[in-house]
Amino acid sequence: MKDKDPEYLTTLERGLTVLRSFNKSQPEMQLSEVAAATNLSPAVARRCLNTLVALGYVTRSGKKFLLTPEVLVFGSAFLASASIDSVIGEHLQRVRDETGDSSSISVLSGEDILYLAHIPTNRHIRLNAGVGTRFPAHATSMGKVMLAHLPGDKLDDYLHRAELKRFTDLTVTSPDTLRKQLVEIREKGYCSVLSELDYGLVSIAVPVYDDNGNVLAAINCSTAASRIAQDELVRTRMPLLKQASQQIQHSLNKWPVLLHSLLRL
Repeated sequence: MKDKDPEYLTTLERGLTVLRSFNKSQPEMQLSEVAAATNLSPAVARRCLNTLVALGYVTRSGKKFLLTPEVLVFGSAFLASASIDSVIGEHLQRVRDETGDSSSISVLSGEDILYLAHIPTNRHIRLNAGVGTRFPAHATSMGKVMLAHLPGDKLDDYLHRAELKRFTDLTVTSPDTLRKQLVEIREKGYCSVLSELDYGLVSIAVPVYDDNGNVLAAINCSTAASRIAQDELVRTRMPLLKQASQQIQHSLNKWPVLLHSLLRL
């Protein structure tokens, strides 16, 4: 589609690709590393980096490039304009208050889930999450719920391109096994995951729909497996999550800006 659109700016795409190449595992990189991470030539990567430095979104220390706090303006503008706290936060907060578990909402972004809101638990867990956090979809309850509702061609595309990385001995890394699991998840209407992203982490997630039955996002409860057994988590948390999902769906109809943003993802 983009190749046929005369209005599509390849230069802008390259600049955004460079920005997105910086992450937790690569917070600072040399030019050669940026070029490798983005599949851009060193000359193109250098021009993108120099432009981003001039605009204030990237800085450099010696031969290393790194993001500046100025990039936060993009995320904060979306959060402010979409009123996520007003539309979603109160429902997640209610789930957290009734269960003591952390509660989150995320959307599918490429091969990852992307957190839009997160209400943390007071208990310590090894994997911290927040707005903007990304985790591989195949190892999370929210990710699997959303993957389970993808149209067949999009699921095929995901399984073809995704790296099903192993995080624990229980992480599902076989495309065939994952596909079978997703069929079961779609039939059940929820997903519970134990020790797939990290040992001792248990979670349950349900989808968030729009009025036409499209899955917009997923919400979850997550806690330590030492605190509650997986079957007990499912029994006690699923009714609360389904209620919160319905409330969020109803609230989204009152906030067309956020609803439209989720529909475009």
